[in-house]
Amino acid sequence: MKTQRGGRSGGRSRTRGFTLALLALSVAAARGLQSQGVSLYIPQSVINATVQKDILLSVDYSCHGVPTIEWKHTSHWGVQKVVEWKPGTPANISQSHRDRVCTFDNGSIQLFSVSVRDSGYYVITVTEHLGSSQFGTIVLQVSEILYEDLHFVVVFLALLAAVAAVLISLMWVCNRCVYKFQRKRRHKHKESTTEEIELQDAEW
Repeated sequence: MKTQRGGRSGGRSRTRGFTLALLALSVAAARGLQSQGVSLYIPQSVINATVQKDILLSVDYSCHGVPTIEWKHTSHWGVQKVVEWKPGTPANISQSHRDRVCTFDNGSIQLFSVSVRDSGYYVITVTEHLGSSQFGTIVLQVSEILYEDLHFVVVFLALLAAVAAVLISLMWVCNRCVYKFQRKRRHKHKESTTEEIELQDAEW
């Protein structure tokens, strides 16, 4: 009887030890999965730019291992895949953005010589090898209003300069005509005065 009780207590101890071991493994696995999660940081979520500028879509991520990074562009013209790559490997750039995109290992991309069609939402997705992923969005607004305003100002100033030059020329011509007219008038008045004096002298 005593031997049976000892066997039962030993079995219970082994069961408790096995349960604790499973619990420890579960906690370790959960911590491991948590440490392998992806985190993504976007310092500037809205960017305003003008045409022909080079724009940096800046991000930074952290994860376990080497992830897959993908950028997509969503606008009024639809959804386009911009680029996909793994840090340290050549990037797979879409035909629509060929020679217009530069990638960085921290997940950032640079767009060269942007146009109005580049406006829209840029979505980045960072996926690690275990399947965990994180995404973020940057809004890009490209405008050419600044260039139109400058063009209008330049044209307006050129027009004002041309009008001013014409007015100055007309004023100079008018002043010369008035000066000549007054000079001739004074000369005629002087001649008539001289003739009157000569006539008076002749009468005396």
